[in-house]
Amino acid sequence: MKIGLIVAMQKELDFLTPLLDNAMTEYRNGIKFHCGQIGQADIVAMQCGIGKVNAAVGTMSMIDGFTPDLIINTGVAGGTGGNAGVLDIVVGTRVAYHDVWCGPGTEWGDAAGCPRFFHTSDLVNSLPCLHEGDTVKHGLICSGDIFVSDPEIVTRIRSIYPDVDAVDMESAAIAQVCFLRNTPFACMRVISDTPGADDNISQYNNFWEEAPRHTFDMLRHIIHELTD
Repeated sequence: MKIGLIVAMQKELDFLTPLLDNAMTEYRNGIKFHCGQIGQADIVAMQCGIGKVNAAVGTMSMIDGFTPDLIINTGVAGGTGGNAGVLDIVVGTRVAYHDVWCGPGTEWGDAAGCPRFFHTSDLVNSLPCLHEGDTVKHGLICSGDIFVSDPEIVTRIRSIYPDVDAVDMESAAIAQVCFLRNTPFACMRVISDTPGADDNISQYNNFWEEAPRHTFDMLRHIIHELTD
């Protein structure tokens, strides 16, 4: 099984690449891909960059260059004051845009020619390792081209999606490309901070010092359960 792993930032990639055995790098469309193995799976990992356009370009390049059987997007996300707290892992069962509106007759989140909600892989979401303990949540992740730190923005997003558990800047774009290219997609994000909290910027900065590596090591468990 060939699995593509996508993160947005170098800090996230630094947690990811140590998981790879027999690692080597390749360049496609000017993008650096890290190839190797985790258990029985062939892995292609990349840092796409921050934001929806970077995420879409990176995902398309990965699919065209490596034809993975599954793409998993991981990394960090902001909380929304809902079900998931700092250091919880949110498994995105649905992914949507919070900053897309195509005009009258459409709903917020409707990207032309696509569903409002992108549903992720049931095969991944049902794995036993993602149903152990109380720090793994399953729910809705919303994406937009803004670092959400203002409580008014959180309130606006929750007015559109009352059950949103996490916000990021890439996962919906990755999900849309996977939908268009008929590639199974899964998403899991670690909550780094709660936008709108008095100390949310310090939460975000301290997260990188305090984040337990086992949150990224969850990928290893996912991949082993998929391939063993």
